Amino acid sequence: MKQFLLTMAGVFAGLVLFFVGVPFLLISALVGSAKPAPTPAAAVLTIDLRKGLTDQEASGVLNLFGGSKLAVMSVVSALHRAETDDRVKAVFVRLPEGGVEPGEADELRLAFRKFEATGKPIIAHSQGLYPSGMITSTYELGAASSQLWMQQGAPFQAVGIASEDMFLKRFFDKYGVKADYEQRYEYKNAVNTYLYSDYTAAHRESELSWMGSIYQTALADAAADRKQDPARLKATIEAGPYDAGDALAHGLIDKVGEVREAQQAALAKAGDGAKLMDIDDYISADHDLDGGGDAIAVINAEGDISTGTGGGVGGSAINSDEVSNALYQAADDKSVKAIVFRVSSPGGSDTASEQILAAVKAAKAKKPVVVSMGAYGASGGYWISSAASAIIAEPSTLTGSIGVYGGKFALGPALSKFGVDMRDLSVGGAYADADGSANEFTPAQRKVFAASIDKVYTGFVTRVAEGRHMPVARVMQIARGRVWTGAQAKGLGLVDEVGGFYQAVDKAKALAGLSGKTVRLKPIVSKKSPFEAIQAALGGSSTSMKSLGQIAWLLGDPRAQSALKQLTQAEAHARGANVLAQTPF
Repeated sequence: MKQFLLTMAGVFAGLVLFFVGVPFLLISALVGSAKPAPTPAAAVLTIDLRKGLTDQEASGVLNLFGGSKLAVMSVVSALHRAETDDRVKAVFVRLPEGGVEPGEADELRLAFRKFEATGKPIIAHSQGLYPSGMITSTYELGAASSQLWMQQGAPFQAVGIASEDMFLKRFFDKYGVKADYEQRYEYKNAVNTYLYSDYTAAHRESELSWMGSIYQTALADAAADRKQDPARLKATIEAGPYDAGDALAHGLIDKVGEVREAQQAALAKAGDGAKLMDIDDYISADHDLDGGGDAIAVINAEGDISTGTGGGVGGSAINSDEVSNALYQAADDKSVKAIVFRVSSPGGSDTASEQILAAVKAAKAKKPVVVSMGAYGASGGYWISSAASAIIAEPSTLTGSIGVYGGKFALGPALSKFGVDMRDLSVGGAYADADGSANEFTPAQRKVFAASIDKVYTGFVTRVAEGRHMPVARVMQIARGRVWTGAQAKGLGLVDEVGGFYQAVDKAKALAGLSGKTVRLKPIVSKKSPFEAIQAALGGSSTSMKSLGQIAWLLGDPRAQSALKQLTQAEAHARGANVLAQTPF
């Protein structure tokens, strides 16, 4: 009996911890996050890029906890505000040891250079640059700082960029797996890993082309920022790797020292009494929102494109209902004179892309729509951009990929070798079981499937031709599924200008006849209410969330009761309405 009672007590304690403790932690984080620290009179903003980066701010309750990624657009916006904030005297940056997405590095570099142009310094510190992926883009960011420090003995191995692919064809052949896919066309290589055992000629050509373009952009930017001859810098870097001392001797960095020393150097430049302030706190603090006057709407779209709804506009995926509704909302808003549509997407559903494209066209019929591309604007990401009034891409944005693929894995023969037999039944037409994984497409099914892929590809090409005012034949030449960088796409007519977000804002102002005028940036952000966010995070229903709150209340925890009361008030304001942040520009 004693053991039973102890067990029951443990179970009860566990239930209390889960049903009260977890919601309380979530609620406390949510409530506490609304109280940012004030900006010091002399502040050094700290930006830790080792957290990882995403293009846009994630929505939902989970981004309240530590370890969340920094949003490039939030950092860029904060630095833009800090340019004219007399309290912000300098910036201190921690560089990651691995590679940064090239398009993200381009955007941040522009923000760094604009901030430094005001006479305020940026000091960056690295504890090592290792040969992983796009490491040269990390050096590009460090080179854009006023001073680049490295820790004593840290490796400087940013000698180039590399990409690695795994090919599964021989493995599939060994076990009888059939990758049954259609591609349009030879450069649409996303499924080549299933179909071949090595790079095809087109795959190799495409990969080396965009990698070379990114590498040259990073080196050219680093040479310009460090005031070195590009050819000499390239030769010096490729003669590595080095350690920090060697890098200093070769003029690749400015100082060798510990993190603390670099921080103290930044504080010294900021003046007496200067304090470090995390960029996240600065992003949240001291906003004076201007509710009147002309506005440029900003609509964010990052991630894979799919139909339906999700975490709201500005989340980690592009849901066609929400993004298209945001475009319609901005188009109907009389205070909005133009729209900047920020896109960072490698693609997704063609039907979802078409829904968003239709909204772009409808909005453009009323006011200019300018696309600002982040790290990616490829495949579906280019589809939704193609009809814009203008497209601005970073030099290293991966864009284009005007193509399509589709198919399935036929697993029946492979599983049969292990005693697993797949059988299928169907009624209706001959195509009813085409998506099944028991067998390959029949010849008749493949003909129908290939025709559907052809229709999607033709539709994609036609929309690009219409949006970019190009002959279909010309689009066919530069399409075929090939990926281009923004710098390459500019020469091909796929983008209008190479630049960052604020270049897109300037373009939108010019197209709206607002050049030289002060306007607001008005993000169209539809996020979940606090209760909905916690509900989504825990996977619970509305009723179960209310039950959790009632349990916390009945157990009498005054902290939980206070937090729940605040959260309930916040929900009342948030429910059914968009959260609109307005920033002067």
